[in-house]
Amino acid sequence: MSKIHYTKPSITDLEISYATDAATNGWGDRCYQYITKFENKFLEHLSAKYAIATSSCTGAMHMGLCALGIGPGDEVIIGDTNWIASAAPAVHLGARPVFVDVLEDTWCINPAKIEAAITSHTKAIIAVHLYGNLCDMKALLAIGQKYGIPVIEDAAEAIGSEWYGKRAGSMGTFGTFSFHGTKTLTTGEGGMFVTQDDLLYEKVLSLSNHGRVRQQRKQFWSDIVGFKYKMSNIQAAIGCAQMERIDELIARKRQVFNCYAEHFRNLPLKMNPEPPETVNGYWMPTIVIDEGVPFDRESLLASFKENNIDGRVFFWPLSILPMFEERRENLVSYDLYKRAINLPSYFDLTEEEIEKVADVIRSTLHYKGG
Repeated sequence: MSKIHYTKPSITDLEISYATDAATNGWGDRCYQYITKFENKFLEHLSAKYAIATSSCTGAMHMGLCALGIGPGDEVIIGDTNWIASAAPAVHLGARPVFVDVLEDTWCINPAKIEAAITSHTKAIIAVHLYGNLCDMKALLAIGQKYGIPVIEDAAEAIGSEWYGKRAGSMGTFGTFSFHGTKTLTTGEGGMFVTQDDLLYEKVLSLSNHGRVRQQRKQFWSDIVGFKYKMSNIQAAIGCAQMERIDELIARKRQVFNCYAEHFRNLPLKMNPEPPETVNGYWMPTIVIDEGVPFDRESLLASFKENNIDGRVFFWPLSILPMFEERRENLVSYDLYKRAINLPSYFDLTEEEIEKVADVIRSTLHYKGG
């Protein structure tokens, strides 16, 4: 059996044909054609008002935070269990990320911990929908309204996830998405900024174009110092094709997850949750071994390697990294990563390959199949 990668994209003749057209014809007055199409297709899928295609989710977050006026001396509250890309833009702006603990079941930010962390310097709450799991948006939006603090959705990993009929990334002050090669929907690299707010959209649109406001008629005139986080037309062409297949891509992610869940139904572990009135896009199927069960994730990773399977560790607590101050009081975050691991998940993953992954996990946990 060939190597089982932890993820890879689904690229068909449709993506290739659109990218070829963009490379052949997408220049001059057509240089933004696929970008505009991609933004519009994404808006339609998300039921949002405004979208700006970007070179990365990190860039989208950077511009959004900047447009909110976040800077030196400000604080941004974020769950401790996360990838650094969610916190780095705040640091780049001179703000301080405040890491609070996460929930044991969703691994997303714990609303009860947020209120205790709010100070006069708090300028934003970042809700990261981890691995496709959804934050408690009802609780977070209520906290944001109570204290007058914007709630931002980092939906980089949540394509296909829905909260009470609303798609992840469409509910906060703004949302950000990733189209990295590992994601359910990919453009190789790339991201999207999304908002329902007219003024915020105009600010970010200007920031995304080196500070040139849309109404400005002077050529090469910048009204403010902005950024350069644009997506290319060729990337957007691939995105357009992926958007035409979005329902298929999401459905396949859910099929892969459910196949894993069936194999693990008798094992002492938990997987990504799907509470009532939600849909989980299951970007990255993940197992968390029950407390008290002997488990060494390095041993499992070694077993994966021996069996030609790619392994991927669960995110470390950000506060354990050397550039930040430790927050050992975040008990859940400091315990989860030791007992958890992400599983291979991609469009073309076969049931035979899923079974092989499951067999290695059963063997590591000393459980037989059946």
